[in-house]
Amino acid sequence: MSNKRNEKDWTGNKASVFSTLGAIHYAKEEREENDYYATDPKAMELLLAEEEFAPLIWEPACGERHLAKVLEKHGHHVLSTDLIYRGFGAREPINFLQNEIKHFNGDIITNPPYRYAAEFVEKALETIEDKKKVAMFLKLTFLEGKKRRKLFEKNSPKVIYVSSLRLLCAKNGDFQKCTSAAVAYAWFVWEKGFRGDPIVKWIN
Repeated sequence: MSNKRNEKDWTGNKASVFSTLGAIHYAKEEREENDYYATDPKAMELLLAEEEFAPLIWEPACGERHLAKVLEKHGHHVLSTDLIYRGFGAREPINFLQNEIKHFNGDIITNPPYRYAAEFVEKALETIEDKKKVAMFLKLTFLEGKKRRKLFEKNSPKVIYVSSLRLLCAKNGDFQKCTSAAVAYAWFVWEKGFRGDPIVKWIN
């Protein structure tokens, strides 16, 4: 496990930022392969048509970089990390929920493991600077539940973009075997420091 911390340089190259993040190892059994559901790249295109993001993006559950590649195509510099290395992004696994980074001078965008989605939101908001954004691709049912209501009361999303299309999330990244979508998804976008009621919009 690397204990190196250098929180001064957020504008250096990709290698320097990965070094700053550090890496926290953990056993594979803590996350099964079935927890990995890759996001249809179209979801990222739809969000970018509506929202502007910082030049620097951290994608902390990058999988095979389906979202990161779209962001890079649109000119963003993307730090791609994940719990499990799948041949893409940082080679050394990084536990986003255990990172000690504060004042990250960029936005955080990802499709988190759903069972840890609330924790990902809270950690991301702790990590970024004021006025920076967190965007999470989540099931529409994320709006439900007492625990998440407390999250929303403390940190309300600024905008929720409900997908009119049934976008695909492919198990283990295999879109060829994913031919239909029965789940409704939305992009939940937070801006750190925002206080107010969220706006609901539709994307298609």
